[in-house]
Amino acid sequence: QVRVVESGGDLVQPGGSLRLSCAVSGGIFSIYAMGWYRQAPGQQRELVAHISSGGSTNYADSVKGRFTISRDNAKTTVYLQMNSLKPEDTAVYYCNTFVSFVFPWGQGTQVTVSS
Repeated sequence: QVRVVESGGDLVQPGGSLRLSCAVSGGIFSIYAMGWYRQAPGQQRELVAHISSGGSTNYADSVKGRFTISRDNAKTTVYLQMNSLKPEDTAVYYCNTFVSFVFPWGQGTQVTVSS
């Protein structure tokens, strides 16, 4: 049974940094493109960044130049390094396969950017 666990969220001041982790167990990980998604209160879940099985990356315009997605296939983990955080980055962050959502959704990790 596949399990997805996100971690690393926290309360941080504007301009701060966080590194999120998403550990996937019980399934095939390396063949899938993976994505980080976020959902703010009252809003739909949106794609933040994704990374192909080979390591190619793409970012939403709102985070380009500030966020970096990476993956470690040996550890079946995908990461999201977030720098220069803004209040509008406040959301629950989730990971899943890119577009197809093959894995079950995890509980997410809360990121709050506030002074």
